[in-house]
Amino acid sequence: MKYPIEKSEEQWKEELGEERYRILRLKGTEAPHSGQYNMTNEDGTYCCGGCGEALFGSDAKFDAHCGWPSFDEALPGKVTYIKDSTHGMIRTEILCANCGGHLGHVFDDGPSATGVRYCVNSLSIDFKEK
Repeated sequence: MKYPIEKSEEQWKEELGEERYRILRLKGTEAPHSGQYNMTNEDGTYCCGGCGEALFGSDAKFDAHCGWPSFDEALPGKVTYIKDSTHGMIRTEILCANCGGHLGHVFDDGPSATGVRYCVNSLSIDFKEK
C-alpha cells in the first residue's frame, strides 16, 4: 500500500529508534500499563509518532482499563483499517493513513455511542498539548 510519506526501512530505523521502530514498522506491541500515554488526561491532540500527523483528539480518549491508551474515534481520514489474522485471532489493525505506521487495533467493545475502542500503543503516538 502506498502512503503520502514513504521512507526506506533504514531511514525509519534511524529516525525512530529501536523500540518505536519495532512498534510502528514491525507491528509490535508494548507491554500493558507501560506506556506514557495510558493515563494522560490533558487537552490536546495525539499524533503519529512516525510522521507527526494528527490522529486522535483528547476528547475521544477514555480509560478502558486495558493497559493501553484508548479512544472512541479517530480524526476523519487519519487512520487506515486492515484485517489482521495473526496470533490466531481476527482483528482490525489501525495504521496511520499518512505513513502506514502501526498504531494498534480497533475493537467493537467501546462504551460510548461510537461502540468502538481504538487500542493504541503509546510508542506509536506523541501528544501535543493545547
